[in-house]
Amino acid sequence: MGVDDVPLDDKAKRMRDLLSSFYSPDPSMSSPDTTSSSSKRTTLDDINSSSFDPDQYMNLLVQKSNLERLLQRHVEMAAEIKNLDTDLQMLVYENYNKFISATDTIKRMNSNIVGMESNMEQLLEKIMSVQSRSDGVNTSLFEKREHVEKLHRTRNLLRKVQFIYDLPARLGKCIKSEAYADAVRFYTGAMPIFKAYGDSSFQDCKRASEEAMAIIIKNLEGKLFSDSESIQTRAEAAVLLKKLDFPMESLKARLLDKLAQSLADLQLNTEEISNASVDPKDLSQEESNPGSAPAATHEASVREFAEAIRAYRIIFPDSESQLIKLSQGVVTKNVTGSCFFRHFEAIEEYVKKRICSTELLHVLRIIWTDVLLMDEVLDEAALPNYSLEAAKVAVKQYVASTFSRLLHDISDSLTRVHVKQKEGMREYSLQTALEASKKAVLQGSMDVLLDFRQIIEDNLELLVQLKPLIIDLVQEGFQDFFGALDDHFLLLSGGNNSVSQDQGFVEGTQVDKAFAGLVLVLAQLSVFIEQTAIPKITEEIAASFSGGGARGYEHGPAFVPGEICRIFRSAGEKFLHLYVNMRTQRISLLLKKRFTTPNWVKHKEPREVHMFVDLFLQELEATGCEVKQILPEGLRRHRRNDSNGSTNSSRSNPLREEKLSRSSTQRARSQLLETHLAKLFKQKIEIFTKVEYTQESVVTTVVKLCLKSLQEFVRLQTFNRSGFQQIQLDIQFLRTPVKEIVEDQAVIDFLLDEVIVNASERCLDPIPLEPPILDRLIQAKLAKTRDQNPVTP
Repeated sequence: MGVDDVPLDDKAKRMRDLLSSFYSPDPSMSSPDTTSSSSKRTTLDDINSSSFDPDQYMNLLVQKSNLERLLQRHVEMAAEIKNLDTDLQMLVYENYNKFISATDTIKRMNSNIVGMESNMEQLLEKIMSVQSRSDGVNTSLFEKREHVEKLHRTRNLLRKVQFIYDLPARLGKCIKSEAYADAVRFYTGAMPIFKAYGDSSFQDCKRASEEAMAIIIKNLEGKLFSDSESIQTRAEAAVLLKKLDFPMESLKARLLDKLAQSLADLQLNTEEISNASVDPKDLSQEESNPGSAPAATHEASVREFAEAIRAYRIIFPDSESQLIKLSQGVVTKNVTGSCFFRHFEAIEEYVKKRICSTELLHVLRIIWTDVLLMDEVLDEAALPNYSLEAAKVAVKQYVASTFSRLLHDISDSLTRVHVKQKEGMREYSLQTALEASKKAVLQGSMDVLLDFRQIIEDNLELLVQLKPLIIDLVQEGFQDFFGALDDHFLLLSGGNNSVSQDQGFVEGTQVDKAFAGLVLVLAQLSVFIEQTAIPKITEEIAASFSGGGARGYEHGPAFVPGEICRIFRSAGEKFLHLYVNMRTQRISLLLKKRFTTPNWVKHKEPREVHMFVDLFLQELEATGCEVKQILPEGLRRHRRNDSNGSTNSSRSNPLREEKLSRSSTQRARSQLLETHLAKLFKQKIEIFTKVEYTQESVVTTVVKLCLKSLQEFVRLQTFNRSGFQQIQLDIQFLRTPVKEIVEDQAVIDFLLDEVIVNASERCLDPIPLEPPILDRLIQAKLAKTRDQNPVTP
């Protein structure tokens, strides 16, 4: 029971101590961990230490424990002693079994080694017998072996002599068959003999061989510098001449010049690039047949040039720097500034044309293949790194050219309206121009994004490395594009005279003065860009062109749609106000001419509505026609049929019937007094409100501004009675048609009344027309208008 209460760790430690004390008579060899732990304990477990004192332990136990505890401790110690005895007994039995097993093993080893010594002695005797017989055979065959070896050396010498005598004939056969490599091999093999015996025994053979080799050297030089021979053939000829110890410096310079000349044939000019381009419809056919004629021919030429570089490098190991400079000329300008252009410079010229991404990818794939072929034979030139830098420039120019063409297409759709309107071709309506411009902006932007997405999704290694840069270029390109588009809109509207003509993107056309319809198209197009185009473009960029990071996070995001929306929101409002101002100024010039031309002090009695009223209504009709094509309809507000204080209505009422009996002077003064009182007690009317993107709002604003201009022109003149009555007649006729096209009739009534009041204030004798006369003149004008413009059923 006492053993079970002891923790497992303490039991294991005690077992280890017991085994240590059993096998080690020296107490100092016991476990240091146990010694250190025992020295630290002050409990009753000190009985296990080597310095245990029985008397002290018993005294301490008797002092601290009662009788029951002493009996319990006695039982525990008895159980522990029994367990320890059992463990020691089991340990002794296990060790005894191991000693028995070891003894059996030693016995078996002794029994197996007993016959081995005799076998080894027999083997040694056989080896000595074989050795003695081998020595006997060697002794008996020694003389014959020496004789055979002597005969073999003689036979080899005779073969060499025969080869020397046959060498001139062999060289002649090689010359006929143009097997110059065999001829050089034969001659270089015979050179040691010619050097040793050429002046004595083999003098004739040496002379004939040298004559044949002179012919071979001449032919090899001809092949080396022949334009009809391939580069590989000329390189092989150089190798053979080098084996013949021919002076190689001149050959090195001449062969390098040949390589430089052949390099000019590897360049892709614009015409070859066009031929190498792939139509998108034939893309599957091109992929199934990669060996198309232009690309396959060019690749074969580059492979031949690469092999020539490899051979040249083998022939001239010290020409690495010159070969590096020459090979770098394949993809970029020569470092020394030579006059011939390289692949990526050809692309820079190529992207200036209108090309698609498929064509660009095809050309880049051809160039990257050239780079890899050259890199295999001359990796020290680091052509992939040079190509990467050159490709960055080419891709940047392609992106810039693409956005430039997009801006040019949008400009064409807008300036086409301008040209058509100036030429008087009305069939090309503003609505058609607006739809074409919307399509050019939205569909053109989507096509551009699709074009760029094909580039970044291509698995060409060159483009994979440039993907972050391309994403940044696309985002920056759209940001700059919309900024340039805003500037171009301003140029077309005539509001930025400081912009140079080359930024107009209209070849041969100077946008000197924009017409009002184009400005209205620009206003609505700006709203479309803000509300429709920018969200869709932003969504596409977020889906396909996220990431990037090549420009650095410290520069902020490349594409900021919020800023673009703010720019075009402001531009739309600006163009809408500009349109209103342009229409107002045009009508104001008409009004100014009307009021500054006649002498109002000597004006005759009014007989009809003046013709300026027709012109005024025609201008308003033209304005309404334009806004109906571009702007949506709005809700009409503040529609009221009464003039809310107008005293010059042609309708009769009891008050005016009573006034007819008065004298003319009293009636005029009474009407003026009523008008002023009506102005005092009339509710405050807000005349100028914010211009909305609706038909009614724009037309109403134009009418308000024109009536205010009319009011100011009236204030600058002095009228007699007839002039005042003419103004009264014209304004009264305008009241009905103008109120039909505006959304705020109360304001229009107020402004028309103000014109009549101001005219009465500037009149020397402000006596208005009688209502019957006013009605008769207005009806006559309406009848005349109906006769001039009959309504067809």
